[in-house]
Amino acid sequence: MSVTLLCSDPICSLGRVCGAMDQPGFTASLVAGGVAGVSVDLILFPLDTIKTRLQSPQGFNKAGGFRGIYAGVPSAAIGSFPNAAAFFITYEYVKWFLHTDSSSYLMPAKHMLAASAGEVVACLIRVPSEVVKQRAQVSVSLRTFQIFSNILYQEGIQGLYRGYKSTVLREIPFSLVQFPLWESLKALWSWRQDHVVDSWQSAVCGAFAGGFAAAVTTPLDVAKTRIMLAKAGSSTASGNVLSALHTVWRTQGLSGLFAGVFPRMAAISLGGFIFLGAYEQTRSLLLELGKESP
Repeated sequence: MSVTLLCSDPICSLGRVCGAMDQPGFTASLVAGGVAGVSVDLILFPLDTIKTRLQSPQGFNKAGGFRGIYAGVPSAAIGSFPNAAAFFITYEYVKWFLHTDSSSYLMPAKHMLAASAGEVVACLIRVPSEVVKQRAQVSVSLRTFQIFSNILYQEGIQGLYRGYKSTVLREIPFSLVQFPLWESLKALWSWRQDHVVDSWQSAVCGAFAGGFAAAVTTPLDVAKTRIMLAKAGSSTASGNVLSALHTVWRTQGLSGLFAGVFPRMAAISLGGFIFLGAYEQTRSLLLELGKESP
């Protein structure tokens, strides 16, 4: 799942919960980001399963329907923390590396570049976890470890990275829509009320921005799902995103391209609230423990 990570720039109303590269709170922020990522993925896992089954080529009912809604959760649990942490490290480092004045018109570009770089790195961890998870979600009778072993035996390591390109091609447009919209909504709300937005208001903006970005990038998510679930050696398994999209369009039309759009929007919108709450609580607790230790 993609999550909105808060920035340390002065324009961010929640800068206090986000450590920059040279601040003592960076480690606490890193751990908090990982914990928040795990919280989001595990709590909203059923919605993700429903979305995957709606997008699967065999159809929702044959893929499992509402049975075994937590199939594949071990893969998500193992991959969530390092995935969120990898995104966070890269996102913060690139922002620090591309340091610009907060009033600069280049600030949105900096956010987009940092988010894109974060997604490219995080996908190195996310994709293997996602491949195993999605196959478990549509194969209720098989255990997660069995699916992992089958992939390695039949396709090798490259099998775990099937869909890497399509995942990156989904995540980067998602970030390019989500982050500028999130910042713009916060700025508009601040202007309307004549003071900086509160935490809950930033969460509302993040949820709306995430939901909108999720909706417009759903066809790319469908292509990614089809590529990851395709049989080894098939044309879809080759990872060609345009070919996968064309196949879905030819066989199912517009409804196929937007299969699972509502569970995807709900999961990402709700995920913003859960992430913000878990992130801030965990980071505050870690910083308090740090002050108490000698």
